[in-house]
Amino acid sequence: MPSVLDIRRRIRSVKSTRQITKAMKMVSAAKLRRAQERALAARPYAQMLTNVLKSLVERADVTDPETGKATHPLLAVRPERNIVLVVVTGDRGLAGGFNSNLLKAAQRFLDTKTGINVDVECVGRKGRDYFRRRYPAQAAGEDRSAPTRVTGEHVGILKVPQFSHVAPIAEDIIERYTNAEIDAVYVVFNEFKSVIAQRIVVEQVLPIAQLGERDIEQAVELSVEERERAGEAATSAGVLLQPQDTSEIDSHAAGFASGQVDYIYEQPPLTLFRALLPKYVIVQIYRSMLESVAAEHAARMTAMDSATNNAGDLIDSLTLTMNRVRQAAITKEIIEIVSGAAAL
Repeated sequence: MPSVLDIRRRIRSVKSTRQITKAMKMVSAAKLRRAQERALAARPYAQMLTNVLKSLVERADVTDPETGKATHPLLAVRPERNIVLVVVTGDRGLAGGFNSNLLKAAQRFLDTKTGINVDVECVGRKGRDYFRRRYPAQAAGEDRSAPTRVTGEHVGILKVPQFSHVAPIAEDIIERYTNAEIDAVYVVFNEFKSVIAQRIVVEQVLPIAQLGERDIEQAVELSVEERERAGEAATSAGVLLQPQDTSEIDSHAAGFASGQVDYIYEQPPLTLFRALLPKYVIVQIYRSMLESVAAEHAARMTAMDSATNNAGDLIDSLTLTMNRVRQAAITKEIIEIVSGAAAL
């Protein structure tokens, strides 16, 4: 059995760890609030862009009247032979099962795409390390050495996601799709609405099936236990459990497309539609990264809250053990004294 001194040293060590995890929890809570604000700030632009495109569709022929095929290459539907999978993970750990669950979802998706060439674009260090251990890394233009390969590594852009960082990644994917080098684009990320309302989704970004409608390939919801644990962590950190109500903003933006008004455009509607549709795709990818960053901070906050609580339980257990060891030592000394006195 360890001595009282050894147990005291371990208690001090666990207390130091608890202070660190508690500080990390509060830092993640503060970063979560800012990430929520960034995601919410980008929403009106995305909503208005969608509504403008819907309005343009009503005023422009987006399909060939003779063949019935889409006139814009981003609307063209082709059999899937070559696809791109964008996997959005974190750059750091200590976030519970956040990264591992995302990578499991990505791997499950890859397992369903047998016989199809997949180019993986890794956003985040954890995803890059996972896929580089399993698949070869090649540039998109090189001869393929395996059905699944890593064609892009983007590390460090999720610390503070900027539109200027995401746009080149999305523009390269759009160019490849326009040139018919790939036939579909999927994004794996953690969809975030609130601390207790989030899920891991595999969403198809290209081809665009219908403006404003999302094509979810796979979705994994939080379990009841995970929701409860996240709710407790959010309550203790002062984070709102419910998403902010933006129904008034959304209804105001939706009025642009639904209003019975004949808008006058400086350029022909079809020209505007062709110019704005790539921006729509870029915004969808940017939104997935914003939501994934918020979900990562929420997961780290929950993980650090659990670690803090576990450290407190361990301190209580060690304190009880130390008291028992100390009491046993005192009892032993008393017995020795009494035995010695009796011998005299």
